[in-house]
Amino acid sequence: MTRDATTIGVLIGDGASILEVAVAPRVFEIDHGPRGGPTFELLTAGERPGPLATTGGITMSAPHPLAALDRAGVVIVPGWRRPGGPPIAAPVRKTLVRAYDEGATVVGLCLGAFVLAEAGLLDGRRATTHWVCLREFTERFPKVEVVHDALFVDEGRVITSAGSAAGLDACLHLLRRDHGTAVANATARALVVAPQRAGGQAQFVERPVPAFGHDDPVTAAMRYALEHLDDTALDIDRLAATAHLSRRSFDRRFREAAGCSPLQWLLHQRVLRAQHVLSTTDLPMNAVARASGFTDGVAMRPHFRRLVGVPPQSYRESFRAGPPPAG
Repeated sequence: MTRDATTIGVLIGDGASILEVAVAPRVFEIDHGPRGGPTFELLTAGERPGPLATTGGITMSAPHPLAALDRAGVVIVPGWRRPGGPPIAAPVRKTLVRAYDEGATVVGLCLGAFVLAEAGLLDGRRATTHWVCLREFTERFPKVEVVHDALFVDEGRVITSAGSAAGLDACLHLLRRDHGTAVANATARALVVAPQRAGGQAQFVERPVPAFGHDDPVTAAMRYALEHLDDTALDIDRLAATAHLSRRSFDRRFREAAGCSPLQWLLHQRVLRAQHVLSTTDLPMNAVARASGFTDGVAMRPHFRRLVGVPPQSYRESFRAGPPPAG
């Protein structure tokens, strides 16, 4: 059976997110034929026959059987049920592997990346998923190179995306890559979304709260750091002294506990503090920097952009709850 690049298969699993189920059909239902672009055929199939549960108590029935996906040149798997449930059924696994082997592009949106990984399609490849589940994804699939700060990851004929809205980014990217910028931009205009968002999913990650122990010197130093983040003189030597450890011992024990160097962790916490201040106050940029432990906005900017993916001002414009500050 010949696979057509303009035939888009969408595989719905029982317990899928209703928002993510709707992403691919909405993106690919737009007819670009009148402008000389592609017209897509949509084949939405269920993992099994019969009604399928989705979020919000909504039940739906897919119009096509699983076998219909054997015609699709692109097979998209929206966010599946939460990880930790039963493994995907053998027919689903075989359908996805067969699609890839026959030249189709396979896409996992959000938790759909877990399905692709279970099918073995991500082994030896880079991939991402929703930030909440990145640790579990990393532990369950050690053969996958997990990208923690990306809205989507393109590995050629395998694409994975982060959270729900990032599914739109991944589908628009697929349109842009395979059918041109004009088609992707026209679709984005129809959906009233940005054709291409800057930054990764780090800008959407909530501030982590470390689980402090009572007697561990490293976690005590972490607690001290979080209580004194606005002190620009706070450095690693001071944290080591707080932990009553030599600098060398502190560095070693900190890496064992946190998986990164003390300086990397401290800079990350300061950037997280800056994100919070930017999104909740009207403070000028230099004041935001000082409240986060940087000497000024110039010193904060490169660290913020490296970790979050966008400049501080762009972050504020995207995430501030109220109107932008005057001036």
